[in-house]
Amino acid sequence: MRYILVTGMSGAGKTAALRYLEDTGAFCVDNVPPMLLPRMTEMFENTGTHLNTVVFAVDVRSGEFFDANAVAKLIREMRQVGQRIELIFMDASDDTLVSRYKETRREHPLASDECSLTQAIARERTMLQPLRETANYLIDTTGLRTRALQKRLAESLAGSENGTPPIRVEVLSFGFKRGLPRQADLVLDVRFLPNPYYIETLCRHSGLDEDVRAFVMEHPVTVEFMNRMKDMLNFLLPNYREEGKHRLVIAVGCTGGAHRSVAIAEAIGAYLREQGYTADVDHRDLQIEQAHWTASADEEY
Repeated sequence: MRYILVTGMSGAGKTAALRYLEDTGAFCVDNVPPMLLPRMTEMFENTGTHLNTVVFAVDVRSGEFFDANAVAKLIREMRQVGQRIELIFMDASDDTLVSRYKETRREHPLASDECSLTQAIARERTMLQPLRETANYLIDTTGLRTRALQKRLAESLAGSENGTPPIRVEVLSFGFKRGLPRQADLVLDVRFLPNPYYIETLCRHSGLDEDVRAFVMEHPVTVEFMNRMKDMLNFLLPNYREEGKHRLVIAVGCTGGAHRSVAIAEAIGAYLREQGYTADVDHRDLQIEQAHWTASADEEY
């Protein structure tokens, strides 16, 4: 039997995910106290049910019964005894979560007279970090409509229908001046590469544009870097997969997060897809950086 745990930030779309999974034929149980998971899975195993997939939603609504570290430990123990359990972590940006709560006028589970909505979101993010690190699938619903969410869920879960989930790679570009991505497993610093920002015709283009991409990728140091990077990924990914890791976040950083990191992240994503991996590419700081270009042409890189 296949077990799926759905968890993540309150307001990130767990309810919508459960509704979709239920529509696909899964048996869904919402707001399960984590301590009951072993008993419930035992019940499903021993009753001779014909269910193929059981989904549990586990999150901070359980109050004092919820401990993310204990849940992560429980998942590891269930996997060690051969139970097939996958974890979906639903997330969204802080601004998106605040906006959704204001629209629905619902109370955040951790909010109170002494704890504002933004403080509750920050506290929840810290509490859930052990589960985020354990997740097989990370789905960011920022700007994602219902149908797009359903498509992401279907694509994520389809790869593991006939066995253990394959490793999924997320490549994220970012700017060091805005801090390291907390979710990164590997961080690559590409600030040593030639910088297109100092070329007048390129500075207000990004690593998604062909002229910037060509400038970054054509330098011998970039060619050597990419060759070494490919060798490292060819070694690491099968070994990560062998050890049971199903999701890998590779963060690629330059100073601002708009030129070198974007071009390299796209190149790494394209290479991984050529090798048969599922690889998504996202650019954390690109839009922010582009907005700053219009405000100041003298920003230091």
